[in-house]
Amino acid sequence: MQVQVEEISSVKRKVSVEVPAERVNAEIEKAFAGIQKKATLSGFRKGKAPLQMIKKFYRNAMQDEVMRRLYEQTLFPALDEHKIEPVDAPLIQDMPLVEEGTPFKYAALVEIMPQILLNEYSGLEVKKERYVANRAAVEAEIERMRENMAQLVPVEDAAVEEGQVLTVDYSFSVAGQPAEDSSGQGAQVEVTTGRLLPGLAEGLIGMRIGETKPIEVTMPEGEGNPELAGKQGTFTVTLKEIKKKELPELNDEFAQQFGDFETIDEMRTKLAEMREQQELERINTDLKVRVIDALIAKNPLEVPDSMVRRQVEFMLENMKQRLQSQRMSLEMMGLNEEAFKARYWNEATQKVKGGLLVMALVEKENITVTDEDLEARYTKIAAGNEEMLPRIREFYAAQANARNSLVAELKEEKAIAFLLEQSQLTEVDAAELTQGSEA
Repeated sequence: MQVQVEEISSVKRKVSVEVPAERVNAEIEKAFAGIQKKATLSGFRKGKAPLQMIKKFYRNAMQDEVMRRLYEQTLFPALDEHKIEPVDAPLIQDMPLVEEGTPFKYAALVEIMPQILLNEYSGLEVKKERYVANRAAVEAEIERMRENMAQLVPVEDAAVEEGQVLTVDYSFSVAGQPAEDSSGQGAQVEVTTGRLLPGLAEGLIGMRIGETKPIEVTMPEGEGNPELAGKQGTFTVTLKEIKKKELPELNDEFAQQFGDFETIDEMRTKLAEMREQQELERINTDLKVRVIDALIAKNPLEVPDSMVRRQVEFMLENMKQRLQSQRMSLEMMGLNEEAFKARYWNEATQKVKGGLLVMALVEKENITVTDEDLEARYTKIAAGNEEMLPRIREFYAAQANARNSLVAELKEEKAIAFLLEQSQLTEVDAAELTQGSEA
């Protein structure tokens, strides 16, 4: 058997195999003999048909069996001989039919793990978003809470104003698009400019109860059916009822409805603390991504497509589950599976590169996880529930795979913490980070 290995890239090898004609002949005869024992041909008892007839009528079956057998018998020994460890199933290329007296030649494309040198990982220059307290955001959150507590009060003998909630009967059509025709009875619409289709809120403002009015709207770009983008549609609206929102007074009594708050000032303080915690978590999560990106930039590497493919599949399944929990789907976001994979391929590639480099760092710096580290994580998982702690310990003691995954996660966290300790961090405003990402 002859084997040639061609380096296509740092993570791809083309392995060409040639099996001698003598071995091919032996495998063909062996396959036909096996088929003869089981074959049933008209006029002959099972297993008694002449070999020449078996060769005539069962040639395709022989081909399948011999090609599969030669592939299994030769490729993996060839990979072992040349110390090639595939990260995914090899892709067979150019496999011809087997013929008596002819060598069998085929080629396989094999992806392997990249060689990770990890030369530069100390002193990485990383920008970190500067935390800025935002009182306006806290007040906006309180206003949303007031909106949620608002009472709807009927309005009589008055024209529609911004912010009111209407009950309407309507029909909707787009010229030349009969499939878009629709209608509804007793629909509720909040008159908020910027949230409704362009032109709809403006057309509703000023209407009175009992009035019927056609309202021209412009179909937006990038939403729904792309064929309708920019086209004009018509809502024919009959106004049935007007209600206005009466917001609760912003006082201590209002604050007491939302938990252990005695005063509105106490509520503001607590909301500000919660927002600060959320923002700091977001900033730190973003910082971890940035330090990994900096690590990749200093240690460039190529990764196998098969590993990226698995990562993007994992991301797709996570996205589907999140959307399903919100009673949504990819299609509702204007995506299908192929479009999702194309959009997130580069992100998945970065994740694979980062994961491999962090693993290399764990090994190079001999980063380990102690029993104390595991106990701290068990305590965190228990989230203050002392009764849960023994059961969590028992679970990870009994489930080796779960424990190994947790250990790997802790090693990764320690490695990233090590990177950040060794990095040169510069705090900048959020606007600077946004400009950098757009560039």
